[in-house]
This record gives sequence, C-alpha cells and structure tokens, in this order.
Amino acid sequence: MKTRNRFKLISHSLCPYVQRAVITLKEKGVDFERVDIDLANKPEWFIKLSPLGKVPILVIDDKDVLFESNVITEYLNEVTKGNLHSPSPLTKAKHRAWIEFGSSVLNDIAGLYNAKDANLFQNKASTIRLKLETIEQFFVSEHSADENNKQEGSGYFSGESFLLIDAVYGPIFRYFDVFEMYSELRLFEGLEYVKSWRSALKRRLSVTHAVSLDYADLLRIFVKKRESYLASIMV
Repeated sequence: MKTRNRFKLISHSLCPYVQRAVITLKEKGVDFERVDIDLANKPEWFIKLSPLGKVPILVIDDKDVLFESNVITEYLNEVTKGNLHSPSPLTKAKHRAWIEFGSSVLNDIAGLYNAKDANLFQNKASTIRLKLETIEQFFVSEHSADENNKQEGSGYFSGESFLLIDAVYGPIFRYFDVFEMYSELRLFEGLEYVKSWRSALKRRLSVTHAVSLDYADLLRIFVKKRESYLASIMV
C-alpha cells in the first residue's frame, strides 16, 4: 500500500538534480513544500541535514531525511500512487543506466559554461554532441525495426509513457534552450529522435513547471558570474 507522507524538498532554483525530484512529485500529483536555499551561503540547518552539502534533500514528515536525487526519485516512485518505471526489470535497468549517462552529460554541461576560452568551449561542446549522438544511436537501434514507433514530437524515451528517465533529461535539454540564445551550438542537428524527445519534454507541464518563470534570466546571471567564454558572449 502506498503511504501518505508530508514532503519538504530543500532545493536551489537552478539545480537540475532538484528538478528531477520536482518533476517526479508533480507527475505523481503529490503536495510538497519547496524551500530554495543559497548554496553560496548555506544555512546552518541545511549543513546539518545534508551529509554532502548538496541539494536536493527530501525531508519526510519533518523527521526523516533523504539525499541524492536518484535515491529521492526512486523513493517517491515507490511510496506514491502510480509507477514511473517500466514493469520490465530489464527495461528498468536500462533506464537506470541511461539516467547515469544523463548525469555525465550534466557534468559536461558544467564544463561547457565554465570553459575559459573558445577552444575549451568547443571541445566540451563536441563531447556533449558525441553523447547526444550515442543517445540517437540507441533510439535508432530500438526503433529501426518498426518505423511506426518513430517518435515524432509526441513520444518520450520509451514511447508515450513519461517515466523517471524523462525527468532526468528534461532539465538537461532546458540548458540548451538558454545557451542557444547566445551561441550557435547546433548540438542537435541531424539527431531526429533526440530532437523529437527534447520537443516532447519541453511541452510537458511537469518539466516546464519544475523551474520558475525567470529561469532563463537566473541561469544567465549564474553563468555571467563564471568569468567563462560563455559568460563573455552573453549580452
């Protein structure tokens, strides 16, 4: 039986890992309290709660605390109604592997907005492009046998069902909605399955509502403080 708990999510306004948890909560239709903190000036109570000093952390019934986004989303999926995992153990395992792959893309994105010059920026962009191509090839291999399954702007990672893996990549693609305003990255050119998936996630309400309306401005301000190449071309 699914339990009914009170959830408080300790967050940061831009953190993509926080967004995973927010999307999961919204997909499940679960009420929760969100508390955004300044990671540059962490409150004393937060330091006591978070062993790694990172967000998100989930406070359950004002007593139990979970940290690490994947742990939080898996827990939320288990204790609330509905299931954001495939019923197939093998498919679920594959999704968890691609979730880890998504975390590696996030590391590359951090390298992109921190790159100090144009060459480093382009090198990191090339790394991201290769990873997007890897995802594209997975889609091709999964769908080549049946062209009717091709995702044309309405499908998610596994088709029509939105799952936890989609909650991971929505925040990843969101970065490029902003970065593409300032740089012709062209990371998605020719990647039809990935572009379709990106488009579907951009329209999903849980994804769009996982951040505030001023997300783009907040991200620009965040990057401008990095003294990086991307910061220098953001005007």
